[in-house]
Amino acid sequence: MEETHLTQLGREVRGFASPEEAVLERVPNPQGDTLYLARFTAPEFTSLCPVTAQPDFAHLVIDYAPKDWLIESKSLKLYLGAFRNHGAFHEDCTVAIGRKIVEAAQPHWLRIGGYWYPRGGIPIDVFWQSGPPPQGLWLPDQGVAPYRGRG
Repeated sequence: MEETHLTQLGREVRGFASPEEAVLERVPNPQGDTLYLARFTAPEFTSLCPVTAQPDFAHLVIDYAPKDWLIESKSLKLYLGAFRNHGAFHEDCTVAIGRKIVEAAQPHWLRIGGYWYPRGGIPIDVFWQSGPPPQGLWLPDQGVAPYRGRG
């Protein structure tokens, strides 16, 4: 396993102006010989509509089966926060986040659910996974109910 050099954990970092500037860091997985699922939940994710620049809000659920690397959670928080002033459609944000994590951590498998709050009266849910889940991996429900409005 290669050495890691963390630049954010334990340091004051004010955040990043865009997802392209953000640094997603990883740390060695001490349980790399075990197939298991780790989950990150970001219930207050924010980005901007690329057309109107109005804020969009989502509840993200990221499930991944780590291999040799874990995503360092502070760097993930800063990466997700970099979308706050970033204009992109729901689908682009959701898939880009999933792909960035796969690129950084090279897990056995990853899935991301982006449960977006209504824009123009229509909620949009976006789901992406890196491939079929490994056999024997426990996949709990993501636990986010479909949008029901006031009903």
